[in-house]
Amino acid sequence: MDGGARGERRPRPTPSQIDKSAFFDGAQKTTEVGGTSFGIPWYVETRVVFYRSDLAKKAGFDTVPSDQAGLKEMAKAMQTKAGAKWGLGLQAGGTGSWQSLMPFAWSNGADLTKDGGKAYNFDSPQMLESMKYYQSYFTDGISDKAAPATPTTEPDFASGKVPMFISGPWEMSGVEKVGGAGFKDKYNVAPIPAGSAGSSSFVGGSNLAVFKSTQNRDAAWKLVQWLAQPDVQAKWYTMSTDLPSVKSAWQDPKLTSDKKLAVFGKQLETAKAPPSFSTWEQVVANLDTELEKVTKTGADPAAALKTVQQQADSVGTGQ
Repeated sequence: MDGGARGERRPRPTPSQIDKSAFFDGAQKTTEVGGTSFGIPWYVETRVVFYRSDLAKKAGFDTVPSDQAGLKEMAKAMQTKAGAKWGLGLQAGGTGSWQSLMPFAWSNGADLTKDGGKAYNFDSPQMLESMKYYQSYFTDGISDKAAPATPTTEPDFASGKVPMFISGPWEMSGVEKVGGAGFKDKYNVAPIPAGSAGSSSFVGGSNLAVFKSTQNRDAAWKLVQWLAQPDVQAKWYTMSTDLPSVKSAWQDPKLTSDKKLAVFGKQLETAKAPPSFSTWEQVVANLDTELEKVTKTGADPAAALKTVQQQADSVGTGQ
């Protein structure tokens, strides 16, 4: 890709010959602005529940319950019956904490946009229900409101201090390295427990696009298409552990042989991403700030979301 004029360094719309339905829907939507796709999802990630299966049995659970009320019950039992200091590791506000909140909110049917996708939508009943639920872990002493800004996830999980947390596939190698020999058999992963709208989670990853100023556009798009072939995606996973964005790539034996990995593949079918507004990072920083007040000081979730909405309305979507 060449430099070109500064105003031309924008991506070109995705060619019609690329089958957008081949990708996980939530990931595909991250390539769209104003209803037009400007690239493809290259690789993806999503978040699920990690739990100490050995300690879960002590707490009276064979697996993570499929509903949000059951998750909280299990987390509390991890403390009262399995000796854990904290039942579930959740981020108590701060940068990026919205990613911990939104799986519950999306599972409850929350939509971060309104007016046909043209405006922010933070103060909905679904968001309020989810923030109240999230807050309850801290007010009930199940999650640590004084958790350090720098996560201590792996050692706390290995020691049993915090036997449950929500995170992405990279943590499998992380906890197994810290846990040592045989730890792989002491934990498992499960989908985000369902709310009123089913089970959903956060989808992230990386996208590929071609600039308008690119001289060899056809060749560039051919490379993008090649990188999206199922066998190439599966091979890339073995090299990088980046998860395939192409749904059919998940049928490859390299991925189907790992039962824990299959949980991530299932979760990706319903995972969602935030809106592709240019002001998103500025706006969501306000949500992180307000969420921290809710978890650490017991601030009113309704007032917090009203503040976030007012700030979002003031900033606008940048469209």
